[in-house]
Amino acid sequence: MRKTLLLVALLAVSCGTARQAADTYFTIDEMPDLVKCLPAPPEPGSAGFAYDSTRYEWGKLQRLDPERAALADHDAIWTLPDLFTTFNEPFGMELSPEGTPQIWKLLEESINTISLIRIRPKAHFHRIRPFEYFNEPLLTTWEEAEVRGEGSYPSGHTIRSWAVAMILAEINPDAAEALYARGWIYGDSRVIVGAHWQSDVNNSRVAAAIGYAHLQSSPAFRAQMERAKKEFRRLQRRR
Repeated sequence: MRKTLLLVALLAVSCGTARQAADTYFTIDEMPDLVKCLPAPPEPGSAGFAYDSTRYEWGKLQRLDPERAALADHDAIWTLPDLFTTFNEPFGMELSPEGTPQIWKLLEESINTISLIRIRPKAHFHRIRPFEYFNEPLLTTWEEAEVRGEGSYPSGHTIRSWAVAMILAEINPDAAEALYARGWIYGDSRVIVGAHWQSDVNNSRVAAAIGYAHLQSSPAFRAQMERAKKEFRRLQRRR
């Protein structure tokens, strides 16, 4: 079953190869294989799984705070524009294709690339999501049909948000602490809604770092990063 899922996932990616060449720095085959990098998720009955279960209950308690619940609901939105603009405040600048085209291009191509890193482990481990394991509804009922049956490990939302925080922190080091704080909260939102276990989120931050480190070997990425930095400095001087 796992091998079948992996083949389906890889086929889906290969069908988009022509598009990948235009908006990613590497193909999936050129990215590190997280199955060989990350530990397997905790098995039921283990101490790690007990911790995951405790954190699932913690997440349900956070839903009682309307403000935190609303933030978790917002963080579940998958689109790249919603993800990028989430970091406007900590970055200290409004991000948009029109206002910050070089930064936006860097983010799009980088996140499209780093997102590829989640495909193999999701298919290989095919971990059941916590809301399915406990047979309870997600806080974000609107995404339930989409995520049900999809592997929980690692968390794509967390990989992407942590990667955005790292990219923007390189562009604006003075905002690094605020960016990482927001990225951390974003990952915890996935525990709060019930879509991911805590260990999914924790290891996804590592996965994002692995993907981001690999981007450093791309001359195209480094060139675009320099354009983004120049754009940021120019916009900063206008203030």
